[in-house]
Amino acid sequence: MLTLSGSKSTLPYHTSELSCRSVARAARSQQTSRQLSRCRLPVQCQSAAMPSIVQREVLTNRERLKLDTADDTTFYDQPRIVQHVDDTFRRKVSQIYRQSIPANGAVLDLMSSWVSHLPEDKPYRLVVGHGMNAQELKRNKQLDRFFLRDFNKDPSDWAENDNTFDAVICCVSVQYMQQPERVFAEIHRVLKPGGVCIMTFSSRLFYSKAIQGWRDNSAYGRVSLVKQYFQCIKGFTEAKVVTEVELPSQSLTGFASLQAKFSRLLSGSSQQDPFYAVLAYKQQLQI
Repeated sequence: MLTLSGSKSTLPYHTSELSCRSVARAARSQQTSRQLSRCRLPVQCQSAAMPSIVQREVLTNRERLKLDTADDTTFYDQPRIVQHVDDTFRRKVSQIYRQSIPANGAVLDLMSSWVSHLPEDKPYRLVVGHGMNAQELKRNKQLDRFFLRDFNKDPSDWAENDNTFDAVICCVSVQYMQQPERVFAEIHRVLKPGGVCIMTFSSRLFYSKAIQGWRDNSAYGRVSLVKQYFQCIKGFTEAKVVTEVELPSQSLTGFASLQAKFSRLLSGSSQQDPFYAVLAYKQQLQI
């Protein structure tokens, strides 16, 4: 478990006497800041009213900005049939799903791809996928059906009924949400009372597509940010943070072990990808 303490997620700035050159540099920085603040967000970000279930906005307009402002549909147009995190991270994701999602449950996999990381030895009544690339989703053997949607343009009014899913999952993609408050409001709507939402992420990302509020944050700050996404929605339990998952006792052997080592060599690091999970439950109806 990760214990969060304190109120700051980034290191404080230290002031000192400024030279003429540093004053000029600061002035240019302020000008750049003003230019950034005028960058246009998706129309829905600017005009659509927040759902009533959203108690507050977590992100400022500046924190929602991406370096790459091109249409996300173009960025995700080509399928990426690759693994974005290492084997140990993926096994931890599967294990937390095994522990948290009931057997024969209905699952919604948000911002999915050609794999869902659901444990293959556990049955599910329904698995619905969401993503941006149909070719990737068609290759996902665990999905019963899927839908395409750009959450940064259309975060609300999904074509899924209220109180449908026992679990909503999202693996290594929460960092790309420009309108997380609206997305989490929809997650709450489609979850059954008592249903769980599990957000897993690491340090890896498409940097140019991640929002500024994520790029400029530390690991602590990113965990805190996802907790706030849950906390801003009326009707979620207190978010729980998990950083350690006990894996089944059997270790990787033979080809699987060599494959994991080779994957780490290709990435240029012998270190495992850090694992973070933030999860919360839709509160039960009061009778």
